[in-house]
Amino acid sequence: MQSSITQHAAALTRRHFFGQSAFGIGAAALATLLPDEQAAAAPSVSLRGLPHFAPKAKRAIYLHMNGGPSQMDLFDYKPKMDGMFDADLPESIRMGQRLTTMTSGQARFPIAPSKYKFAQYGQNGTWISELLPYTARMVDDIAIMKTVWTEAINHDPAVTYICTGHQLPGRASLGAWLSYGLGTMNRNLPAFVVMTPTWSSKADAQAIYQRLWGSGFLPTQHQGVALRAQGDPVLFLSNPPGVDAAVRRRTLDRIARFNQRTLAEVGDPETQTRIEQYEMAFRMQTSVPELTDLSDEPQHILDMYGPDVLKPGTFAASCLLARRLAERDVRFVQVFHRGWDQHLNIAGDLPLQCGDVDQPGWALIQDLKQRGLLQDTLVIWGGEFGRTIYCQGGLTRENYGRDHHPRCFTMWMAGAGIKGGLVYGETDDFSYNIVDKPIHIHDLNATIMHALGIDNNRLSYRAQGLDHRLTGLEDHQPVRDLFA
Repeated sequence: MQSSITQHAAALTRRHFFGQSAFGIGAAALATLLPDEQAAAAPSVSLRGLPHFAPKAKRAIYLHMNGGPSQMDLFDYKPKMDGMFDADLPESIRMGQRLTTMTSGQARFPIAPSKYKFAQYGQNGTWISELLPYTARMVDDIAIMKTVWTEAINHDPAVTYICTGHQLPGRASLGAWLSYGLGTMNRNLPAFVVMTPTWSSKADAQAIYQRLWGSGFLPTQHQGVALRAQGDPVLFLSNPPGVDAAVRRRTLDRIARFNQRTLAEVGDPETQTRIEQYEMAFRMQTSVPELTDLSDEPQHILDMYGPDVLKPGTFAASCLLARRLAERDVRFVQVFHRGWDQHLNIAGDLPLQCGDVDQPGWALIQDLKQRGLLQDTLVIWGGEFGRTIYCQGGLTRENYGRDHHPRCFTMWMAGAGIKGGLVYGETDDFSYNIVDKPIHIHDLNATIMHALGIDNNRLSYRAQGLDHRLTGLEDHQPVRDLFA
């Protein structure tokens, strides 16, 4: 059987090779493609030399709270603020930092203490808001990072930045990098799966785009595959009326012959990708319905995820599917839960959002743990930035709003050797500036890659004359203190 390297090289004509800067000088990029020696069992193709070192995780699940959760109402307890209700945020704290246009015209910046009660949980007395009672029960399983920060202050560039390493569209997403570098572990499912569940807050949510799970300059086979809540889980997965599996098989074989002829004539590697994607789609016709059929789940597991678990498209259903995908060795699962952009109505909207995610997130961790999967599955929870301690809009003791705040926000991780019960970093009394152990979002992505055995500074792809990395051109290091 011809190796993947030979097949890939044969697909490139001289004209196409030099016309595509993504392939860099010589055949260096081609030489990094490692054929799977056990193709019959698992046809994964990963890059030569990867993983760079023994990984702590085989797979990852990223629960993205799109819109920017309010850190001081959930995790970053600031009791001193209660005595400063409606006082102006000191300029010594703001220090002229950039504001959004939504609050830059305010005459003043009144402090809005959190209206929610906090209590200490776990062996280390971790402070958690009353809005997250299930998360409070698992603080000894998670590491809370209070000092994540970003330069982006508006939603679209901020979420594009944390997902792709750049504020401008067009770059490869984290999941695409993991698929490209490590390959797939499952013959019948994609390496990278995305879900976009519903949300309970009735406020308008920020739009999200396919580029957040796109492959950018990487081959398109590495982009995320989105599971839909209605109709076919994947578009056009079912055969049309009158077409059975045998007919579909014959059709694909004929299409493959046409594509092979085109590949021989033109030499575009994307043609080979198209052939492979047709084959993956055929296998998914069996594997995806089996994945999404929850009839084999015991009642006590369904109860653990909460009352919404059997409602397609909810966050609870997505978390259960994430566990089923992890069981089937899907490399990377990303769940985008929208509606966290509380500018004017924290009291009305934030409890609904927490109600969506708190119990299912806890259940996901416990479910993975009881199945022995948490030890080699990394779970990440967080948004693209945080919220301001000062109020946007009307301020009362019972309600307030908060603007975007990129200077510090809170995320958590679990599994894959992460230190449970750890609270990492510290912010000032206003949850406005970091005073100890900052984590830039490039450091965050470096940490995720580190857990999966990748040195982020050594994984690159040449496109448009540049060697691109997920974590940018500067040296960024994983936060090793998060690991046991």
